[in-house]
Amino acid sequence: MTDVFHAGSRALQDRAGVREVADHVGRAIGAGIKPVAAAFLELQPLLVLGAADPSTGAVWASPLAGAPGFVRATGPQQVSVTGGVGPADPLAEALATEGTPVATIALDPGTRRRMRLNGRLRPTARGFAVTAERVFANCPKYIQRRQSYEVLADSEPGPTTRSRELSARQREFVESADTFFVATVHEGRVEVSHKGGNPGFVRTGSATELSWRDYPGNSMFLTLGNIASDPRAGLLFLDWETGAVLQLTGEARTEFDEDGEARVRFVVTRAVQTPSAVPLRWSAPEYSPANPARAH
Repeated sequence: MTDVFHAGSRALQDRAGVREVADHVGRAIGAGIKPVAAAFLELQPLLVLGAADPSTGAVWASPLAGAPGFVRATGPQQVSVTGGVGPADPLAEALATEGTPVATIALDPGTRRRMRLNGRLRPTARGFAVTAERVFANCPKYIQRRQSYEVLADSEPGPTTRSRELSARQREFVESADTFFVATVHEGRVEVSHKGGNPGFVRTGSATELSWRDYPGNSMFLTLGNIASDPRAGLLFLDWETGAVLQLTGEARTEFDEDGEARVRFVVTRAVQTPSAVPLRWSAPEYSPANPARAH
């Protein structure tokens, strides 16, 4: 398991007493894309990508959308993506840079399935390809079921706004979210994961700080392990009804209370908001039965 978990993840596994569980779950991580994974990818209209900006080092998470088939396996260790992000997206430079370490997650709200693929990026004439280094599926915990979606064919992104803190309306949006994505890094590797809960599970302490309780998951502690080693992180909040996107970059740290529960605190350094960034409009959520009733 030395190639799967680094010291930051191991320390948290040992703290929680789940090293053996993590080793068992970690055996599912491989470099190959199995046929069932390839079939799943080709059905997805949404892909979330995490990477570090090669110019600034800031970590971001960005959404990519397209007709099913825009993401597809083109080899046992490669996926190809048609299209990319807009020029105003914080990861535009990363997606145009050969060899950029990236992480992706495809999440299907209708079936509560998700798949993660991490590797190295290569720009192509139609978009980009990723040579896979780590491929694995996650359990359906904390995924809100959204049964259907529609595509607004004539939808165009609105003007992007940038700031160094959250506005009052952005804080309300964050605190009403039932889902977000978080990208983290460690020594040239990237992870992007999904976080979910009932609305209110993320809270803002100020215009530059937000936090969330880390609910028990697959016991691997990939995200928290990265944060323990490198605090840089990027968050993505998606409005499932309007397609608006709020992207945040900053630094995170994990705190433990007297009961051993973990809470992640994130300090915002930059915020990017784009109305109608994604042309998908999803149905109302059915909250996951795994969500703790107590948001905080």
